Amino acid sequence: MTLQEAKLLHAFTAWADNRIFEVVARIPEAEYMRDMKSSHGSIHGTLAHIVAAQKIWLSRWRNEADQKLMTVDEVPSLKELKAVADTVGFEMAKFLGTMTDKKLQESFSMRTSKGDTFTHTYAQAFHHLVDHSTYHRGQVITMLRQLGVKPPSTGMIMFFRETAKFR
Repeated sequence: MTLQEAKLLHAFTAWADNRIFEVVARIPEAEYMRDMKSSHGSIHGTLAHIVAAQKIWLSRWRNEADQKLMTVDEVPSLKELKAVADTVGFEMAKFLGTMTDKKLQESFSMRTSKGDTFTHTYAQAFHHLVDHSTYHRGQVITMLRQLGVKPPSTGMIMFFRETAKFR
């Protein structure tokens, strides 16, 4: 992975997340918060999990002391969650601005919330984060369909088409 690729994947993830946030902002709060029996319950719970993962990986990369996973109780509304998502996205872009192609291939060690320690390259962890976000956005899309809401297209090819990133 190159730094250019990491920045592109970050832009894709932010674009796809924002498309989801735009759609869920138009549905009734009760539907947004409804337990859909998915991995993280509701649409809100799933989006909070996506943002929490992005936030904790960023803190791991920065080697910050306080690395606890944000809970859904810390972001009880869509408005609060979106504010955190925007901040994390901005901070992730700033972090990527400090990286180089060489640094992406370097390793860092991190501790999971269970206390296990692992070592990864920054590139591996970044790939994981993009994959993780995409997986859970897919769950949100399924929940939207179950509610009778037309979901947005969040596929990478749509990102390329809409942003002309392939030219």
